[in-house]
Amino acid sequence: MKKYILLAFFISFNFLTTAQKVNWTSFEKAIELNKINPRPILIDIYTDWCGWCKKMDKETYSNKTIVDYINTYYYAVKLDGEGKDPIVYKNHTFKFKQQGRSKYHEFPATLMNGKLSYPTTVILNEKEELIDKIPGYLKPKMMEKLLIYFHTKKYETEKWTDFEKNFKSNL
Repeated sequence: MKKYILLAFFISFNFLTTAQKVNWTSFEKAIELNKINPRPILIDIYTDWCGWCKKMDKETYSNKTIVDYINTYYYAVKLDGEGKDPIVYKNHTFKFKQQGRSKYHEFPATLMNGKLSYPTTVILNEKEELIDKIPGYLKPKMMEKLLIYFHTKKYETEKWTDFEKNFKSNL
């Protein structure tokens, strides 16, 4: 009997943990999907060695409210700032570069205007235009505000300070 209870616990635990994941996709796939069903694109630029990136994965990108909002209203891209695979976008091939001890991928570096800061959250609108790039770790409450601000297009009509003042969190 104990075996069955333990098995049921692990199955439900596994279900709960898998149910709360962001549907990450490649940048190329997000662009394809955006042509069929336009929506904003959220890009999480990270590196494998970045402690704040790992903290953001653990605390922000695993928060159920954040996960649900991203999966419903955005195409989510996890982009390695030091990734080795080329990315072709708008007839240009972006590649991995290494100059001495410095290494980076051209595409995330372009999105961040050469300011390599990890993590950085980049938001593109439905037309694939850069709306904003936010460097640094984002707590769930800040991420929630940003997601809603950009998805609802409040940035077009309302200053961030006014939006933030009137914002009611679901967290």
